[in-house]
Amino acid sequence: MGTVPAAPTAAARAWRDERDRLVGIAYRMLGDFGHAEDVVSEVAIEALRAEPSGEVRSWPAWLTTTCVRRSIDRLRQLASAREEYPGPWLPEPVATDRLPEDVVAGRELLSITMLHLAEQLAPDARAAVVLHRAFGMSSVEIGAVLGRTPAAVRQLVSRAERKLGLDEHASIDPAADTAALDRIVTALERGDVAGVLALLDDDAVLWTDGGGRVRAALNPIFGRERISRFFVGIVESAVAAVPDAPISAAAIAVNGQAALSLTVAGVGSVIVVEHAPSGAIRGVRMIRNPDKLMRAL
Repeated sequence: MGTVPAAPTAAARAWRDERDRLVGIAYRMLGDFGHAEDVVSEVAIEALRAEPSGEVRSWPAWLTTTCVRRSIDRLRQLASAREEYPGPWLPEPVATDRLPEDVVAGRELLSITMLHLAEQLAPDARAAVVLHRAFGMSSVEIGAVLGRTPAAVRQLVSRAERKLGLDEHASIDPAADTAALDRIVTALERGDVAGVLALLDDDAVLWTDGGGRVRAALNPIFGRERISRFFVGIVESAVAAVPDAPISAAAIAVNGQAALSLTVAGVGSVIVVEHAPSGAIRGVRMIRNPDKLMRAL
């Protein structure tokens, strides 16, 4: 007779039930899905080690606390690598339909724009605003996770919300992204510099992440004129190198937001835009590093 498999332990069952939510927390903390999955796997190992003590009263709370603390540790470890990254570091995009429902929940802090802006926050502040805005945790609950008083947590959240401009972003119609991306494609296909210019705010900024693997600007590009020239230059240089180089573009959804998949001469990119309250584009993030596109395309 075959051996009857052992029933999952309480820790294993809890981790299985909470896994997607934990990945959602870790990904918002780290901006890198692979690292997020690694952290959540480490949490599983730690849970199995902690179980024999019998001291865990609530596994969901324990798992959340451990996931956040490990994410903070990982974020600090990654900080120096991101400072030495060749050019701007942008988050890893993930196709929305590949994300479990518990990961997509609370979309405002899932977008590429928000994940990038959140890099300016201290790890504890990032954790506090993620837990509050994306997962609806109270200041008392977050305080238990971070080892801070509820008043200190409320201050962390308030400052982080202002720094990220969350209220301003919430007032912008998401449909504007799709329309703007469609117009960018049309302008690029026609070599229409004026068409790109018309979409951009005077003080717009472009970040391009090639990771040292493909052509990208090593510094952010400021101003509508320079951004327009950069986009048109990519197309022109590709055509010069490969005269029949195809330009293909498709609307996609990554991280719960509209995005553009753009391929020029075989090099793919994912492009997302950020709007000012006026409706003009004030931020463009172009992810070209092929290592970061595997989950998006």
